[in-house]
Amino acid sequence: METRRKVFAYITRGPEEKRELLVFEHKGEPEAGLQVPGGTIEEDEMLIDALYREVLEETGLPRVVLEFVGKVHKYNYYPDHKDKVYERNIFHFEYTGEPVDSWEHVVVSDGQDNGRTFQFHWEPVDHLPKLAAEQDQAIELL
Repeated sequence: METRRKVFAYITRGPEEKRELLVFEHKGEPEAGLQVPGGTIEEDEMLIDALYREVLEETGLPRVVLEFVGKVHKYNYYPDHKDKVYERNIFHFEYTGEPVDSWEHVVVSDGQDNGRTFQFHWEPVDHLPKLAAEQDQAIELL
């Protein structure tokens, strides 16, 4: 079975009792579901480099507005109807930038999301809607 290594970023803001998570939807593609930033670790790429690259590509947020908190969890995800396993490495960042409630970002990358528009907003961690492909599996570890 093929293994693909992935990184995901739980980017939060606010005090613990009112903490919010940054999520996005694909503009014009509601079937993609609600997601957090992340993607594939490229061959010979360091995990931390992939994390920062994916966050920048997908959100447009520079490192200076993200405070690295740490690694949250690592687990294997087995999607239905695929002969693959995804090693998921989930990290936590605290957003420290100017308060912005929502924005759109056009992805610029070498990957399949290049040219797609992602619509970002914040959701309360305590009342988080279901995320696509079980991306919320480690949210309780924040």
